[in-house]
Amino acid sequence: MPSTTDAIRVQGLDKSFKEVNVLRGVDIRVARGSIFALLGSNGAGKTTLVRILSTLLKADAGTASVNGFDVAGQAADVRQSISLTGQFAAVDEILTGRENLVMVAKLRHLNESGAIADDLLRRFSLTEAGGRRAATYSGGMRRRLDIAMSLIGNPPVIFLDEPTTGLDPEARLEVWQAVKELAAGGTTVLLTTQYLEEAEHLADQIAILHEGRIIVDGTLAELKRLLPPAKVEYVEKQPTLEDVFLKLVGGKQ
Repeated sequence: MPSTTDAIRVQGLDKSFKEVNVLRGVDIRVARGSIFALLGSNGAGKTTLVRILSTLLKADAGTASVNGFDVAGQAADVRQSISLTGQFAAVDEILTGRENLVMVAKLRHLNESGAIADDLLRRFSLTEAGGRRAATYSGGMRRRLDIAMSLIGNPPVIFLDEPTTGLDPEARLEVWQAVKELAAGGTTVLLTTQYLEEAEHLADQIAILHEGRIIVDGTLAELKRLLPPAKVEYVEKQPTLEDVFLKLVGGKQ
């Protein structure tokens, strides 16, 4: 495996669809074993960037590498290094949770598919539900199963494209815990989201993508320092990520 401190590196990435400039000179760096949140409104270009990084789409200009491999020139190596989970859980509802995991492990030609399935069921707190059909799962359970399926083969980098879309608050918390455990185990997570609270709760680093450009990139504490100091009255109100986002994006419409 190529040795680099960055799991993902993007420099000057451009992408247009006909007359629409979706990405315009995007630069990001994601440290290994970290959770990186890409925050932006609908149409900001988040999914386009993920599709380029996962080799599903070619950039017009710029460079990108994942796990030390060039996305354009070493696409097969990139695909071996990643897993991509979209906005909707891609589980087979007819199969049980365990059968879904065993099926994916067999498709990837891995030995001991049953042991792999049992380990992932345990890691994602699905052991008791493993024998039930996925059709009976709650939204949070399906999403956790979907993420578990994407980890078969131990990819060092995982892309989660708006993983909690449509989930209720309890299910969202379940997914958040699963994502935290991924990073704690050394997996690099690039998370796209529209939910400010999600980025604030999970991410080691946050980038805001607006109109095809990264307008700010840093830790939550660094982003909060972009706003004026809090006024001290009876209670000192600290800025939230929502305050930062609306200040930066709202002023650029």
